[in-house]
Amino acid sequence: MEPLKEATAIKSEISRVIASTAYQTYEKRLLKEVKEGEVPHHVAVIMDGNRRFAKEFGLTPTEGHLKGKDKLEEVLDWCMELGVKVLTVYAFSTENFNRDIDEVDSLMQMFEENFYRLAKDERVHRHGIRVRVLGQRDLLPDNVLKAIEAAESATAHYSNFHYNLATAYGSRQEILHAIKRIAQQVKDGNLEVDDIDEQTFSNFLYTADLPDPDLILRTSGEERVSNFLLWQLAYSELYFTDVYWPGFRKIDLLRAIRSYQLRQRRFGK
Repeated sequence: MEPLKEATAIKSEISRVIASTAYQTYEKRLLKEVKEGEVPHHVAVIMDGNRRFAKEFGLTPTEGHLKGKDKLEEVLDWCMELGVKVLTVYAFSTENFNRDIDEVDSLMQMFEENFYRLAKDERVHRHGIRVRVLGQRDLLPDNVLKAIEAAESATAHYSNFHYNLATAYGSRQEILHAIKRIAQQVKDGNLEVDDIDEQTFSNFLYTADLPDPDLILRTSGEERVSNFLLWQLAYSELYFTDVYWPGFRKIDLLRAIRSYQLRQRRFGK
């Protein structure tokens, strides 16, 4: 190697090491600060940016979704480390069925494989993680439904940690479904109209036995909730970051939680 090129390579490596060391130091300091504060009990995530990440790095949409799946595995670990007890992620919306058929098919295959894997995942059983799917199951293919049943049945008795995947999910549809069920209860004489209140309505949602999210974060730079947990987010803190989901780092999660900790939650008071 020529002396000039060798010197440039050495300088580049030194810069990389310094940057890596600085990142690790910052992450450790941020982790310590977050752990000393009040950690949200329930974090919900709108995982956005898989396809844009793939396009930026010359990958196919399917490869982008696979990297997004791998990222979710990391985030699950980070949440458990921090003491977050409920993690709900927006995996696939009802509107996503309108995407290219090949992309939808590859996602359904990925869901099937992932749910079967969760049913046998040693980490899931060691930590007592209950896996559940929120959404319109009748829209999903039978092979995915069988995989979901396997994951839910294998973890139904756990309660240490709740891992919810909103799949074939749309909040407006969830609300309409709840209204129809309540109307049927009234029609059948099992419920009085005057007895319908906020708690009654919540009991008919997919999230009936879960607390509302304390923090909802969205990646990719978009600042909207996209038909996600519209009823449940009434008093949630919202956090948006411009990082694409596959590029989401531990410090990005820590920054979101630190932002949550710096806010005053008054709940309308």
